[in-house]
Amino acid sequence: MNPSNILFLMDDEHRADVTGFAGNPVIRTPFLDELARTGVVFRNAYTPSPICVPMRQCLSVGQLPSTCGVESYGQDLEPFAMTFPRQLSRHGYQTICAGKLHHMGEDQMQGWTQRVGDNCQVHRKSARKPISGKWSQAKEVLRAGVGHGSDTQDVDAYALEGALLAMRKHFLDPFYDRADPDEPLLLKLSFNRPHYPYFTDEERFSYYLNRVEPYLDESLFDHPFLGRGDRVVRIGTDVTERDVRRATAAYYGMIDSVDHDFGLLAHGLEAAGQNLDDWWIVFTSDHGEMLGQHGIWEKQVFFEGSARVPLVIRPPRALRESWRCEGRVVEENVNLCDLFATLCDASDTPLPEKEATYRGRGLDSRSLQPLMRGETSEWHEHFHNETISQFWGTNLMIKRDALKYHCYTSEECRSQPEILFDLEADPGETRNLIAEPQYAESLLAFRARRDELGFGS
Repeated sequence: MNPSNILFLMDDEHRADVTGFAGNPVIRTPFLDELARTGVVFRNAYTPSPICVPMRQCLSVGQLPSTCGVESYGQDLEPFAMTFPRQLSRHGYQTICAGKLHHMGEDQMQGWTQRVGDNCQVHRKSARKPISGKWSQAKEVLRAGVGHGSDTQDVDAYALEGALLAMRKHFLDPFYDRADPDEPLLLKLSFNRPHYPYFTDEERFSYYLNRVEPYLDESLFDHPFLGRGDRVVRIGTDVTERDVRRATAAYYGMIDSVDHDFGLLAHGLEAAGQNLDDWWIVFTSDHGEMLGQHGIWEKQVFFEGSARVPLVIRPPRALRESWRCEGRVVEENVNLCDLFATLCDASDTPLPEKEATYRGRGLDSRSLQPLMRGETSEWHEHFHNETISQFWGTNLMIKRDALKYHCYTSEECRSQPEILFDLEADPGETRNLIAEPQYAESLLAFRARRDELGFGS
């Protein structure tokens, strides 16, 4: 029997709490809600880096930024890195990605046997035409609303059509009859939405405009990085409350349209004769979006809105019945780096030996299958129920159980290098508990782990 096919669905900048299955009463995500109802939801899944490019490279090689050496925008993996698609392709899989991978270097394939979509180009620096800066956060909020973006809607439509064409050729190929439906397939569809600019169609915008509950009465967190002005939009100074409502409605509309388009690919696979109950299906995002919470827009911070991501994995029906995992919600802390080992597990592909991993540094990846089966003891005893996020070589987050520790080693944070949140006592992340005596023992453990990771004090 051939290994199962795998469908990997991914979007960009999707808050974990803006899905129906997460309890959001406003958003319309029927496809993802059904996936969650029949699969396994990881309620505490975190990005290895709340920045687009590092996160996607970490996902590819199953390593944290400090391990793979990709810490900021503009960096990329070295050519011929040991990525999960490369490992699967070496063991018989056809690996196809449609859409965003965000490779910026010379190797645009990085183990995929086929790539389709617009997001496949080498980024070169040019003295004649320097890369322009981004819009300000305030301008992004002001521009949001009814509209159509070439870098979002058009690019995503191209990726969806490319995925449908590649899928039809793999399973049908009606013109040349060269289809090979028995060859296992890893098919990834990766959208830009709901990334800036926040544009959506009039119907969706009108539906959400007076239904969303935007973050309006937000105070900045007193910290030199978390309260830094370049990510802050001040209501009454930079924008109005109506502007924030419009931006929030447009963001919701983009997620609504992403859900619809994921459904179109699923319907296309079924039309080609595929039974998705025989497939593994994964859905996640690269990081979240602050959406005005704590006064901050976009990402790059370790607040929940930015660092926590939606993650749903649905095994084939036979395994779901054997594991009795339909509708299971996993509360343990997990990381998107863990998908490397999980996808190898799902495809009956061995993990690469340490010397064969990227830069020979081993994997920061743990298979999530035991958690999907309800086996949690090893996760707590061996892994300390831990997840990690980091970037720039200066910013580190470690979460264990409900405690979330931040360490900042840059000069600007010298006055306040450490933060400790207790999400059980303070889910809004408003109080720094670093000096509270009852957390002293936990703080020592976090500092020891910080030192192991090479951040120091």
